[in-house]
Amino acid sequence: MSHAATRAVLPAVAPRNDQRWRADAVFSAVWLSLVVVIGLWVSNRGLADLTGGTATLLNSTGRLTGLIASDLLLVQVLGMARVPWVEQSLGQDRLARLHRLVGFTSFNLMIAHVVLITFGYAALAHRNVLGELWNLVWTYPGMLIATAGTGLLVMVVALSIKAARSRLRYESWHLIHLYGYLGAGLALPHQLWTGSDFLASPLSTLYWWSLYGATLGAVLLFRVGLPLWRSLRHRLEVAAVVKESPGVVSVHLRGHAIDRLPLRAGQFFVWRFLEGPGWSRGHPFSVSAAPHPSFVRITVKDLGDGSSRLATLKPGTKVLIEGPYGRLTAAARTRQKVTLIAAGIGVTPMRALLEELTFAPGDVTFIYRARTKKELIFQSELDALAEQRGARIIYLPGPRASDTSWLPKDLRHLDDAEALRLMVPDLARNDVFVCGPNAWMDSVRLAARAVGVPAPNIHEERFSW
Repeated sequence: MSHAATRAVLPAVAPRNDQRWRADAVFSAVWLSLVVVIGLWVSNRGLADLTGGTATLLNSTGRLTGLIASDLLLVQVLGMARVPWVEQSLGQDRLARLHRLVGFTSFNLMIAHVVLITFGYAALAHRNVLGELWNLVWTYPGMLIATAGTGLLVMVVALSIKAARSRLRYESWHLIHLYGYLGAGLALPHQLWTGSDFLASPLSTLYWWSLYGATLGAVLLFRVGLPLWRSLRHRLEVAAVVKESPGVVSVHLRGHAIDRLPLRAGQFFVWRFLEGPGWSRGHPFSVSAAPHPSFVRITVKDLGDGSSRLATLKPGTKVLIEGPYGRLTAAARTRQKVTLIAAGIGVTPMRALLEELTFAPGDVTFIYRARTKKELIFQSELDALAEQRGARIIYLPGPRASDTSWLPKDLRHLDDAEALRLMVPDLARNDVFVCGPNAWMDSVRLAARAVGVPAPNIHEERFSW
């Protein structure tokens, strides 16, 4: 282990975190929407129909599963519409996990809705099930486009299964996933024309039209309008491409009124470089330097998913941006002392945070692991920042001790938690920021928890999809 220290004096801060109540408010809003949906179903004889015989039981249950599926599908789309208030409260990685959970739940309920309604209508009409399904699709208003939308949702869900998703490149998955918006847009509107629960009362109609309108508005505003406005306003373009180490390059970007970007260290943008097929392929890359009034810098490792093209970018290449996103920022900080732990290319947001954080000498420890000494990018920058700002840096080069350890082989005689305690004796009183490969972050989190760091004081951002 090696370290650099300084005696420079900077003012201490009294950190605070007011984001947790926002996350609670988001979850409360979701549960409230479900309560409203169930209440509207009850008011439209939902419970009474459960006791009216097999056909009405099937239809009433089918209505309920369809209503909840519709509500959750709209919540799912809203959750990934990148509404700033929601995104900053939960973070993109947490939203992505919830997106998958809500998505699969909504899909299963949608399939249950189709099956129950088909059997219920068949029982009422005394037809066979396949004949009734054909009748529903071909004769009921909006059902043809609903069938097409359902087919698109089936495709997206099938490709969301881990075994299928792991075979796709990020950009391919991203493009395919956009069909989910089209599927939702086609599958849901039939309920506005034929669903009795949508038309049962003015309150019901108002609720559903409001939810549809809010969802569509959020997608158009935050997924389309705001990114286009920021791209046009700031007119970012490549200024230079600098090789940092084998397979790692930094892209320096210049533009107009960069100081007006609402950017914080630790955040990321989705970048689209307007060369070749780049305009259609967005990639999430963190900024690797604190916000600066005249440039933005990202640092990227060649992982073979389109990132290799960045080394060949020419100065002047235009860039479209979405963001900034992420909550791995100083705003998540709740304690005076901070430990930043990074591995590999995960050093990029940590290096930016080290530059932006306000702290007194000795209050920040930076632990940086890489497979080899050559892969310790930014080492000279980190040493300079440590010298100027009073941080302590610990470098841990070398292959991992094991698949379940976050340590290098030369420290394999130490327990994961014991090593962390030796490096930062007062870690339990620190905020811990972590960024690196997912399995490695799991090991760090387990070690930090074993040392006594409360879960809310461990901050991380994952880019898995």
